[in-house]
Amino acid sequence: MQSYVRSFSETDRTMLTIVGGKGANLGELTTIAGVNVPPGFCITTAAFQQVMAASPSIHQLLEQLAGLTIHDHAAIHSIGTALRLSIEEAAMPADVSAAIRQHLQGQEAVPLAVRSSATAEDLPTASFAGQQDTYLNITGIPAVLQYVSKCWASLFTERAIIYRIQHGFDHQKVQLAVVVQQMVFPYGAGIMFTADPVTGNRKTVSVDAGFGLGEALVSGLVNADHFKIQQGRVIAREISAKQLGIFAAPEGGTRQQAIAQDQQQVSVLTDAQLLALEQLGRKIEAHFGQPQDIEWCLDNDTFFIVQSRPITTLFPIPQVEDDLFHAYISVGHQQMMTDAMKPLGLSLFQLTTPRPMYEAAGRLFVDVAPDLAVPARRAMFTGVLGKSDPLIKDAILTLLQRAEFQVDKADTIPVPMHDYNVRIDYDPHIVAKLIAANEAASKQLKADIKGKTGLDLIDFILTHIRESAKVLFDPQSLNVIITGMNAATWLNDNIEAWLGDKNVADILTQSVANNVTSEMGLELMNVADVLRPYPEVINFLEQTTDSGFLDQLPAIPGGRETAAAITAFLEKYGMRCAGEIDITKTRWAENPAILLPMILNNLHNFPPGAAAQKFAQGLKAATEKEKELLDRLQQLPGGAEKVAETKRMIELVRQYSGYREYPKYSIISRNFVYKQALMGEAARLRQAGVISDVEDIFYLSFEELREVIRTQQADHALIRQRREVFAQFEKLTPPRVMTSDGEIITGKYTRDYLPANAIAGLAVSSGVVEGRARVILDLAEARLEKGDILVTAFTDPSWTPVFVGITGLVTEVGGLMTHGAVIAREYGLPAVVGVQDATKLIKDGQWIRVNGTEGFVEILQE
Repeated sequence: MQSYVRSFSETDRTMLTIVGGKGANLGELTTIAGVNVPPGFCITTAAFQQVMAASPSIHQLLEQLAGLTIHDHAAIHSIGTALRLSIEEAAMPADVSAAIRQHLQGQEAVPLAVRSSATAEDLPTASFAGQQDTYLNITGIPAVLQYVSKCWASLFTERAIIYRIQHGFDHQKVQLAVVVQQMVFPYGAGIMFTADPVTGNRKTVSVDAGFGLGEALVSGLVNADHFKIQQGRVIAREISAKQLGIFAAPEGGTRQQAIAQDQQQVSVLTDAQLLALEQLGRKIEAHFGQPQDIEWCLDNDTFFIVQSRPITTLFPIPQVEDDLFHAYISVGHQQMMTDAMKPLGLSLFQLTTPRPMYEAAGRLFVDVAPDLAVPARRAMFTGVLGKSDPLIKDAILTLLQRAEFQVDKADTIPVPMHDYNVRIDYDPHIVAKLIAANEAASKQLKADIKGKTGLDLIDFILTHIRESAKVLFDPQSLNVIITGMNAATWLNDNIEAWLGDKNVADILTQSVANNVTSEMGLELMNVADVLRPYPEVINFLEQTTDSGFLDQLPAIPGGRETAAAITAFLEKYGMRCAGEIDITKTRWAENPAILLPMILNNLHNFPPGAAAQKFAQGLKAATEKEKELLDRLQQLPGGAEKVAETKRMIELVRQYSGYREYPKYSIISRNFVYKQALMGEAARLRQAGVISDVEDIFYLSFEELREVIRTQQADHALIRQRREVFAQFEKLTPPRVMTSDGEIITGKYTRDYLPANAIAGLAVSSGVVEGRARVILDLAEARLEKGDILVTAFTDPSWTPVFVGITGLVTEVGGLMTHGAVIAREYGLPAVVGVQDATKLIKDGQWIRVNGTEGFVEILQE
């Protein structure tokens, strides 16, 4: 016989599909000693299935929901309304009704709560909190049956439908159970988080409390008292004016009720009760094995727990093997790639870095606590961070105020603010030699890896990674980069001091030699010139999204010429893509269609020969600026010496700063050779039936892939699980700085001179420009018009072709020497980076002003 009702004692967390998230967690809570749960039972999903199956119209309406997007407001409203009405009007099957009546015997006069419990709620990855309905203070069997039907119907409220669409849940697969539970009429109620939901600190318990039923807090009707408790101590309290509460109504249901004037400022909870609540929360958290969002009621000095669910918004903490304090800095914010990475990408990236990195939510972090613990290294460390990302620097300085980092000031060794020491003397041939050595190594790699398969391939890649580091991280290569950076800093600081001009290196580094990234942008402009005379080719490229379009081009007049130009570009730059540090990302060579919007932007926005003209304009600006500066310096006291030193620094900047982009290009080139070989191995594994899809290998670490190749066996369940987990990781935003307690330390800009309503950032490329903001998060959607200002989360070298057609740049992530900043300066684009929440604060199409000299953005027109 089908079981339609289960008491809490017959329920636990393994029964999600039977009693829903709320019911499963309540049943589990009853097994924890010392946790009081109001008694009750669950009406299982089998009862819901009976109701849904009884009506053909319900099935038809569900099919209509499939395929809708969150933008289909009218359809969601009409279909949702029809579904709710059909469910509420459907006759409850007799056997379901009989089972509920049997469990309610003897409780006809007992006030009850009737609460929805969906199979897609209170999950580790999605809470679905508040998406279905709850009804309180219900008395009598007929009323309970009526509200059970209303709970079933609430699965199809507009908010619930939209939430499922956003999270990718199938409407037909989500089932609804109902919890029927004895009411508690509390003195006070509220919510407890066993980790601070704002900062993420796992050692802090956060409690909201109000008088009466907790629905007043959940609905946002009243301000709550707010407390923070940490390890048996109340560390923060905020007592709010609680003017209203929700209480049981004598006729059933609930009603709002004014709180007496003399009670409004009274704390709902005493310190003793707060500490007892903290202990209760920790006990529940330990049982479930992760931080919890807990609903509680206080009645006669006894706490009752009416719900506990995982906190789904916390960013995971990097896992280490000790209990020491750690301070983690995001690697992604340094690399201009804050997206989640798949396991293969993570493990290969870690193999190439000399410093240990720790993974959390598909991102990598470096522990800087050892650096901060040494007073002599702090100033230098924070100085470097200040150049790369001022928000990280400010967060670290905030952290350094904590007790664990306090040291005697006498122990601190002063470090100069700027280190202008040139690492190597000027040598016009050194960059060409370094590039030639890397290209020779790349050519050798392609020859050596050819034909290698199986474990031989894996061993070869591991060995090659170690050996290639000698070329990639040649001290001479690093010295060239540092020399160029130091020379730029010297010019900016000294010219401002002598002549008052700010950031002159921004102009002096335009159109420098050997910048492989800026050259890439100009070369793609030349590709547009090749197809310009061929209207049929242009029409074809504007219509196609086929990754194999190059094979179709020869059939079109001008197609052979166009295909040859694009192929030549791909031979040099095809290893690049957005998020290129993750080897699993699709490269331009793997899907050339990614390039088409950028090629077409160049075609429509620029005249023929624009690439050469753009380079010449930059070179002219730099040359004229150099002459102007040297002429003005000559007039100053000690002018001859100033001119000589400035000229030397300009030579270093012009000769060396372009090379800053080359090492990453070389790394990405090498990684693409590895990837092509690994994809060949994946194809062999799929052909042998070891894996289902070649991209399955992306969800394995490098060592796990080795084991799969060795054993010719793969854990398909693990791969599926990692695919699902990765989808959740993609939705999380990584912090710049976090601690081993899970606390996210947020940095701030501290500038008082900004205009009213200006959004602060880091000035990385001088100039002021106004234009239309184009907020773009996906490079494939970067359809820009001349004069647009690009606003995005981050840019890496793959975005460079877009830079040729914009007039300014705003990003959420970045620093003075990150790729976007370097290319913006070379192209002469005013740029502000590190603008927190830029893509949310600035709306697509707004008219904005970017001040790349002072470092802020203004919204001028909506």
